[in-house]
Amino acid sequence: MNSNTSSVRLAKTDDEASSSPRRFLHPGDGAWHVQIIQGETFVTTAPDEVLTTVLGSCVAACIRDAVAGVGGMNHFLLPGTDGGDRNARCYGVNAMELLINGLMKHGALRNRMEAKLFGGANVMAGFSDIGFHNSEFATRFLQDEGIRLVGGDIGGNNPRRIEYWPLSGRARQMSVGDNREGIVRQELALTRRAKSAVANESNDVELF
Repeated sequence: MNSNTSSVRLAKTDDEASSSPRRFLHPGDGAWHVQIIQGETFVTTAPDEVLTTVLGSCVAACIRDAVAGVGGMNHFLLPGTDGGDRNARCYGVNAMELLINGLMKHGALRNRMEAKLFGGANVMAGFSDIGFHNSEFATRFLQDEGIRLVGGDIGGNNPRRIEYWPLSGRARQMSVGDNREGIVRQELALTRRAKSAVANESNDVELF
């Protein structure tokens, strides 16, 4: 991996801790594409990297500091918690803090950061509109941290694929409605697992 690249990730097992996002040379544009999945946060200073992810009700925050020449992306499944449980990597609080701290380690400053938010679609009926709560959380978090929200696309009903060029701030979005059922099944399983883990810790906890 490029020496100018760093990946920060919360993991549940030693095997997961040793893994990193998939990175491949895309034949179409000649750039290195880094695939981010649920629970991952990735920060880079490499000019030839494009960060990609597929989102349903999940949200991805894309944040950069143009002066420091660093940018990154996270991908979280649920909005907020104290992050003390074993599913912490799924939650927005941890994902946002990891991304901001990762950027600052490369010289970024909060007052120079700019963000774009994607995802938060209403794709899982019966789960209290997780997409809406994810979007609301991410927007509020940026406001509280004083980070400018300069673009993106949140809400709606359809899954989307995102490509983000972290140094320039360019972003591209594509519909992936043809894979809707697979995305919904994956997010539903992960959501149930995370909610079950929280419920086991306290009968009084509600996520939404």
